[in-house]
Amino acid sequence: MGQPEINLGIIPGFGGTQRLPRIVGAAKAMELILTGDLISASEAKAIGLVNQIVPEGDVLQRVQGLAKKIASKGAKAIAAVCETLQAGLNVSPTGFAYEAEQFGKLCETADMKEGLSAFLEKRQPKFTDR
Repeated sequence: MGQPEINLGIIPGFGGTQRLPRIVGAAKAMELILTGDLISASEAKAIGLVNQIVPEGDVLQRVQGLAKKIASKGAKAIAAVCETLQAGLNVSPTGFAYEAEQFGKLCETADMKEGLSAFLEKRQPKFTDR
């Protein structure tokens, strides 16, 4: 797992710069985004990015068990929890708009083209800051 976009000369899009700091903290988010490093499932769990690690063969059974447990609760209370939690986590549309603007600008750069070419050619990029 990771945010490898910096290796392509761009930034994470679709809220990556906005959501990740709220989950793992600003310092860890900055480290992950600026290095482009990938992390293991156990590290993702340790920093709160995921809440469970499940063996591949057990995923469906685990998900069905969790869904059944939640479905046994009151629907109105479940809806209230979901709405209240989301309302508290809502982030400023300004941050998302700014991220989208920066992402778009970076997608027009020579560095993005070099980063993408390097990725496809399985080599290190040679960025020129253009």
